[in-house]
Amino acid sequence: MRSGHRLGRRFGWLWAAYGTSALGTWLAFGAFPLLAIQVLHAGPVEVSALSSVGAAVGAVAAVPLGSWTEFRRKRTVLVAMDLVRFAVLLTVPAAFALGVLTFVHLLLVSVVVAASDITFRAASGAYLKTLLPAEDLLVANARLESTAWTTTIVGPPLGGAAIGLLGPVATVVADAVSHLLSALGLGAAGGREPRPERRKAARMRAGDLLDGWRYILADATLRPLFCNTVLFNGLVMATQPLLAVLMLDRLGFTAWQYGLAFAAPSVAGLVGSRLARPLVTRFGQFRVLVVAGALRAVWPVGLAFPGPGTAGLLLVVGVELGLVFCCGVFNPVYATHRLARTASDRVTRTLTAWAVTTKASTALLTATWGVLGALLGLRTAIALAGVLLLATPLLLPRHTAPHPREPQPAQRRA
Repeated sequence: MRSGHRLGRRFGWLWAAYGTSALGTWLAFGAFPLLAIQVLHAGPVEVSALSSVGAAVGAVAAVPLGSWTEFRRKRTVLVAMDLVRFAVLLTVPAAFALGVLTFVHLLLVSVVVAASDITFRAASGAYLKTLLPAEDLLVANARLESTAWTTTIVGPPLGGAAIGLLGPVATVVADAVSHLLSALGLGAAGGREPRPERRKAARMRAGDLLDGWRYILADATLRPLFCNTVLFNGLVMATQPLLAVLMLDRLGFTAWQYGLAFAAPSVAGLVGSRLARPLVTRFGQFRVLVVAGALRAVWPVGLAFPGPGTAGLLLVVGVELGLVFCCGVFNPVYATHRLARTASDRVTRTLTAWAVTTKASTALLTATWGVLGALLGLRTAIALAGVLLLATPLLLPRHTAPHPREPQPAQRRA
């Protein structure tokens, strides 16, 4: 590692841009459902559609963008996606001010934002790999992960206060402005990024859209890691609506207690992300990846058992602390390992395929668990997800090997 782990000016701008847009996103957390309920008088079906259908359609829309982005300069794509999000989010307060805001408008905006988010994340991973040598990727990903948890801690309380004082439209404006500031920061990063070379077939073929999935499934390490993370994330997120009903309706917790139960444990994610690099230095990247990936699966089953009162709240906080800490360690190591295993000319399509599958499967599992919650009861459905999560470590890779597809340094100099 470099002395002092100075990762350079361009990474600094990328880091600042990431933090700014992440803070804006968390400031606006819950703004669209509140607009749908308070302004458009939408029911539970419409509100659920904003998060599930919007994300799923946005994921499908992002698929062709992955192949398109692969052959573009990544910083240009990042700036473009920030500007798209800025522009489309501003249409919401504009429509509200003119009295023409509709549910279809909110749904379309959620689709565009979801597709832009996926494309941005995929392009940022590819851009990061061009900025830094492989030995600095873990430090960089740990810093990005720390920033993500910090904005998770700070954003929702500030956003909630802003919504209480100014209404949900104000936080949508803040989210839009955060993407504009992110675009300006990325533009200020400067530096020359070589244009990726196109393959002989200049036109994008239909098969290119599936190239990311083919690449993942052909790799003996990426394939189980992909299955593990997609299933884990989907099952964890699928229980969140059920847990909200259990805590806020059946157990009588207040909104601030519910928010505290999930905001406070984010501190553990910040601590875990800061410990990721020392743990890798001592035990090795692959061992930390597998152990942290296995340990994060043991916690969620406990969310089926909280009771009313302080004891029940402390149980939820304790379970979330353990889960979030393990995720804080796992996430930067997993992101680094995934980048290292992916050839440079496949990063964007691979990350797009990964994100699209995660969003689509999360939407499907969320809808499925909503039905199971109605049929089996909230606690039984949450417990079922927890039991299934206990099996997800079996999907983690058993071993890793040097990747054969990336040319060796001597080959690159030749």
